[in-house]
Amino acid sequence: MSVVLKYLRESTLPIILVVILLIIKVFADLALPQYTSNIVNVGIQQGGLETLNPQALTLQTYNTLLKNLSEPEIIMLNQAYRYDETLYQQPAYVLKSQEEKLPPNLALALAKIGMGTSEFYSDKLVQQAALQQIRTEYEVLGISVAKLQNSYIGRTGLQMLGVSALSAIASIMVAFFASRSAAKLGKRLRSEVFHKVVGFSQNEMDGFSTASLVTRSTNDIQQIQQSFVMILRVVVFAPLMALGGLFQVLRTNVNISWTIALAIAAIFMVVIVMFTLAMPRFKKLQIFIDNSNRIVRETLTGLQVIRAFNTQKHEQKRFEKANTDLTNTSLFVNRLMSAMMPLMMLIMNLTTVLIVWKGSQQIQVGTMQVGDMMAFIQYAMMIIMAFLMITMLTIMLPRASVSANRIKEVLHTPTTLVAPENTLPFTDPVAGKIRFNNVSFAYPGAHSEAICEISFSAEPGSTTAIIGSTGSGKSTILNLIPRFHDVTSGSVTIDGVDIRQRNLKELRQLIGYVPQRGLLFSGTIASNIAYGDETITQNDIEWAASIAQATDFIEEKVDGYQNAIAQAGVNVSGGQRQRLSIARAIAHKPKILLFDDSFSALDYRTEHLVRQQLQNELSTTTILIVAQRISSILHADTILVLDEGRLVGQGTHFQLLKSCPVYQEIAQSQLSLEELASNE
Repeated sequence: MSVVLKYLRESTLPIILVVILLIIKVFADLALPQYTSNIVNVGIQQGGLETLNPQALTLQTYNTLLKNLSEPEIIMLNQAYRYDETLYQQPAYVLKSQEEKLPPNLALALAKIGMGTSEFYSDKLVQQAALQQIRTEYEVLGISVAKLQNSYIGRTGLQMLGVSALSAIASIMVAFFASRSAAKLGKRLRSEVFHKVVGFSQNEMDGFSTASLVTRSTNDIQQIQQSFVMILRVVVFAPLMALGGLFQVLRTNVNISWTIALAIAAIFMVVIVMFTLAMPRFKKLQIFIDNSNRIVRETLTGLQVIRAFNTQKHEQKRFEKANTDLTNTSLFVNRLMSAMMPLMMLIMNLTTVLIVWKGSQQIQVGTMQVGDMMAFIQYAMMIIMAFLMITMLTIMLPRASVSANRIKEVLHTPTTLVAPENTLPFTDPVAGKIRFNNVSFAYPGAHSEAICEISFSAEPGSTTAIIGSTGSGKSTILNLIPRFHDVTSGSVTIDGVDIRQRNLKELRQLIGYVPQRGLLFSGTIASNIAYGDETITQNDIEWAASIAQATDFIEEKVDGYQNAIAQAGVNVSGGQRQRLSIARAIAHKPKILLFDDSFSALDYRTEHLVRQQLQNELSTTTILIVAQRISSILHADTILVLDEGRLVGQGTHFQLLKSCPVYQEIAQSQLSLEELASNE
């Protein structure tokens, strides 16, 4: 969980507030059972009489006490009480003040008068008998015992409500600050993961599936966020509540404290069994979520291919298996978690029954009061709940730990595409001359090189085309220029400086890139053309659209350039999508333009018009075109011919027809005899 703790510094103050509020809540909650005990014991059983010091005594009882007390105690009694004939319905001896020192055996003497006996089994019985006699004294003197009782219960009840309100306010504030801190943690982690993934090269992306990265950015971070809320609320609260509850229980009654120890032992046995069964499933659960997301993503992305090949049932079976694995694991875990709470409630209820059984026996012999037993039950429930919260946390933490490790894998994955600390700035103006110097490249894990010892130059204002069979390394060469990959050996330079010595952002700002598959983003036509550069004006957008031959279909739209584009551009045709991709690449007027087989979705006429506009409007730009069709590159200044990763031909179309067998084979497969004869 170190990956979580790292991001908590910015939430230090809220966490401190949470700890303080939890301490307040603990003390408030621990005080409530005592109020309950007082209401039952003092308010109900004792009639609201809080002490064994009678406020007034009848003459008869006073004289009887004088006969039953020792000489020193009689002196103390006479000093504490005064004779009065006006306060009550009959003359009485009235306590001078609450601070008066009374005889230590006064309660026993009052109990003997009330019960008519001198034998008592416990101090509790002495206390109850003495209080009963005091109530009798008050009734004889005309003091309203009911009023005393109602006053005490009302006063204690109001205090109880105040403490309950304090506990409730603390709980609400703890939930607020804990949730806020957890939300900030989740936001920070999502931001860090996103920025890390955006900076990944293809090498790092190959180590994580797209579905896995989505799951890590959503589900895993959500698990961490939820667990963090529990940590904040439990780590401080539960131990303090358990220790405070144990202290209060030992103060209330030691003889039946063993019932709580028995309940805690039962809880731990249940948790150990649950933990042993659930932990392996927690680790598998995230993997199954990854698999399910991957299959759904593949299915939605390749829906047309699936329909074309009638493989819906096959894909349904694939998803059904992944869904079944995920469902079965989730059900197993959820059933375990669902079974835990009834088991815990059963333990708590059995503990309550056990406490009532043993407590009633002690009440019967006078060693315990009803209110004390009620308070004991409440303290016992608090202790059990505290241990239950701790054990629940130990179950949640392993799952959160699995998620945290998955996030850590992403954040700690080293990025291979890094620039040196001291980069070399581009000179102004930038010419855009590209040079490949004996460049070789092998994909990670590959047994052979994708391209081998490639050397060529692409001059500003010229068009360099790359052609070859499928898998010959055409796109690989193009992807090395914006550093989607780094060369294995050799170097790629722009204006004579190795691109690895350049600032990566500045390098890519010079390049306009059109991928093989036109990809648009949700937004508008204008936002897609101006993508990546906030300084692009409406005139620049329209200029780029005209070069890409996109103006006609854009103006046919109801909202024109503000027409909405759906995710991935699914609401426009393939040719329109490709033309918008071309417009996007040239809108910021790059010094280098890269076309990765980007004209294949265009008809010959549109392709011709686009190439003609590029020559007219971007005459100083270095253009590299990867193509499958010779017709797309006939007029290129230089054509590079690749075969199995090696450069086997370089020159113009006419030169290659005479000197390069591989190019001749490609030409013969695509051009008619008349076209070949006219080209010669």
